[in-house]
Amino acid sequence: MTLQATTLGWLIYLGMAFYLLAFVLFKAHRPKAGTWTYAAGFIAAWAAVGFRGWHAGHPPLQNMFEVFLILGALFFPLSVFCRRVLNIGGEWIDPLLGFVVLWPAGFVFDPQLKPLPPALQSPLFVPHVMAYMLSYIFMAKAAVQAAARLAGGPAAEPGFPDRDEAIYRLIGVGFPFMTLGLLLGAWWGKLAWGDYWNWDPKELWSLAAWLVYAGYFHFRALPNGRTYGRAGAVLALVGFTGVVLTLLWVNLAGRFSGLHSYAMP
Repeated sequence: MTLQATTLGWLIYLGMAFYLLAFVLFKAHRPKAGTWTYAAGFIAAWAAVGFRGWHAGHPPLQNMFEVFLILGALFFPLSVFCRRVLNIGGEWIDPLLGFVVLWPAGFVFDPQLKPLPPALQSPLFVPHVMAYMLSYIFMAKAAVQAAARLAGGPAAEPGFPDRDEAIYRLIGVGFPFMTLGLLLGAWWGKLAWGDYWNWDPKELWSLAAWLVYAGYFHFRALPNGRTYGRAGAVLALVGFTGVVLTLLWVNLAGRFSGLHSYAMP
């Protein structure tokens, strides 16, 4: 664990501090103060993103440090979207998720700037990566709902749909983004490497996660499929396990060299 005593590092730590304090305030049943503190963490995190992008000279999506930095900055607006548009609760846990996601950017991954590889100098670079990151956050929130469902917690938070419906709505929004990321990646692969599909380890794990979530919708469409909420929750957790393997294990295990190796820290 390394402390980043730089302007960028202190902006990340400020965002983490606000996120953690917001979580404590939500747990202390002070939602208004928690929301404002959560928003302050969002501002600090996006200030870090802007600072990084300004110094890098390109959207900061090149490596694991930058990906986790932007993931941490995306939680607040997506929390608001889930509450106001999808009518899904659980926003009290989102600041803690944001804190956990910012931790590797603040203490683990190398923040050193590197030249943008030729493969990333494409107009598909930003939409491909952003589509996946948006899907990852929705799938993470679905996994939290699934874990609560399997742990035997309350069937629903007061004023919100039950957890099975929450999982369905979250995956229903995240899956199109994941599909878009997969399709844009195939198009980009054709332009960069000459083939739509190259059997790269990250491509394979991305496809595996996509197939699990596709299976979730097929399972739910079966006769009486909606009555087996625990099975749906298990699929949501298995799918998110695929997301974690795609994002972390493929890049960090050191066993999978491939076309996406530029993303390694």
